Amino acid sequence: MRDMASDSGVPVWEQRFRAPALEFPLWATDAPDRLAICTSETGSWQLHAWDLATGTRRRVTDNPIGVFAGYGESAGFPRPDGEWLVWFEDTTGDEVGHWLTAPFAPDARPPQPLLPGVPDAWSSGIAVGRRVVAIGTGTDDGFAIWVSVGGAPATQIHHHAETISVVGLSRDESLLAIEHSEHGDTVHPALRVLRAGTAETVGELWDGPGLGLHATEWSPVEGDQRLAVVHERGDRLRPGVWDAARGERTDLDVDLPGDVSVLDWWPDASALLLLHEHDGRSELYRYGLPAGDLSRIEHAPGTITRGAVRPDGVVWYLHASGHEPPALRAAGHDGELFALDGPAAPAGRPYSAWSFRNPRGEEIHGFYVTPDGDGPFPLIVDVHGGPAWEYTDDFRPSAQAWVDHGFAVAMVNYRGSTGHGRAFRDALIGDPGFPETEDVLAGLDDLIARGVADRERVVLAGNSWGGYITLLSVGLHPGRFLAGLAGVPVADYPVAYEDEAEALRAMDRTLFGGSPAERPDLYRERSPLTYIEDVRTPLLILAGTNDPRCPIRQILNYCAGLRERDKPYELYRYDTGHGSLVIDEQVRQMRARLRFTLDHVAGLQEQPA
Repeated sequence: MRDMASDSGVPVWEQRFRAPALEFPLWATDAPDRLAICTSETGSWQLHAWDLATGTRRRVTDNPIGVFAGYGESAGFPRPDGEWLVWFEDTTGDEVGHWLTAPFAPDARPPQPLLPGVPDAWSSGIAVGRRVVAIGTGTDDGFAIWVSVGGAPATQIHHHAETISVVGLSRDESLLAIEHSEHGDTVHPALRVLRAGTAETVGELWDGPGLGLHATEWSPVEGDQRLAVVHERGDRLRPGVWDAARGERTDLDVDLPGDVSVLDWWPDASALLLLHEHDGRSELYRYGLPAGDLSRIEHAPGTITRGAVRPDGVVWYLHASGHEPPALRAAGHDGELFALDGPAAPAGRPYSAWSFRNPRGEEIHGFYVTPDGDGPFPLIVDVHGGPAWEYTDDFRPSAQAWVDHGFAVAMVNYRGSTGHGRAFRDALIGDPGFPETEDVLAGLDDLIARGVADRERVVLAGNSWGGYITLLSVGLHPGRFLAGLAGVPVADYPVAYEDEAEALRAMDRTLFGGSPAERPDLYRERSPLTYIEDVRTPLLILAGTNDPRCPIRQILNYCAGLRERDKPYELYRYDTGHGSLVIDEQVRQMRARLRFTLDHVAGLQEQPA
């Protein structure tokens, strides 16, 4: 094992967690030198105002738990004129809150609600124009869209029991795009375009059962009412352009092997910026309109989480790889665009791409990373959350921390993961839990056969859906693992459904084909609590007191079941929600995982501090 303690006495694994990181910045439409950027420089994720013209930056938020808008949403952004910043304020981690706004420039005025009168709720999208503001909200009663025009009080223009989310406003702010699952299927949403002021439906787009649609960006040209969309009429995601007012849709022919989505338009609407994702790595392309000429934008291998086209036509993007932390870069330019305050994260070990066959003969993709030297190594099988997510060639301090301690780490993109086709992703519908477990075990067996993993020293770990698969696996396959690390898991599925946010209930109804009242046998069969008698693996379980996604009551039920049966476990409980945006807390949780695991895996020891 490498000597991983620095001169400062801080282990290298911890330095990676504490190194400042950033999200992709967003700029004001009418004042592009004014940007909002979220970073972790102060020890938690906070929003900053970044003025390109002066080269200055200042912190705008001071939320004790960090700033977070929701998965897939930006933490904050500027209004079109660049005079104000907007962010979502949640003070407990339960993801219920409201949107605030504050001046971009230094100002003594405190933050104020963006739309007074809109009740606190789960965020379901936002669009802020010069005159029109639209907000999506979610509560136990369903989902709503609130709109304010010209500074007037917000009014609720639409409500539905199933999920609705605001996507964006057309350039002239006359049209509002939304995604919805009013047909009852959250995995395959439809699109609707409304008159922003009246909620009149201008156009509806749905490809039918089992086929989803996503809207991305409106054309940036005044008077051009085209909306970039992503469809799945084939097995892979593909881009398109929809003009709802004209009733015209064009699906774009892109000859690439992986999923292709739209990140942005060129400023004159002459082309689209496309993101191609295949086997866990990303590529950027320019797609010219209307000719359809496709040209690759050169960049290093790895993962691009977000990108956009600046007014001068230069593409900015956020890039990382397994061994290199995220950096903001510009196509055609060397170096990084943004200098963070603080020491950079130490480099890690590069990932190896990997594929194997599951018992059904299907090819499963993933990555693994190993320490120096020859195997077999003790192994962490790290199961991702989602389930509609995937491991990519991206920087993960937790994976590198395990490697620093002598472990190999396996990251399996099980059935249900994105990035491998619609049929692969949808394999869990009507059959959640068991396919993922089967694929994870097949990956473990493959790495044992390759000589990478020591079959006697295997630890199963995961957060969220990965925590669920961890608990399900140790019950279904007792004796395969020396230890299990289940972060914010689903543990008692019927009770989880009772307590979770409505957006998660909607997802569960899609995956299970109904609620626990409608499908009681399936919920019981796929619940880890059902198999608790067979658990022989020592468990560390992490839970957030205010978690709305995997609520704590059902986790405590599972812990009580372990305790009643005298099965070894530890519970690590923290005070926020489905994760932490505070770096000290992230370090404490990783330290707890390391300590618990090293107590159960022979031949390894904690790094010196």
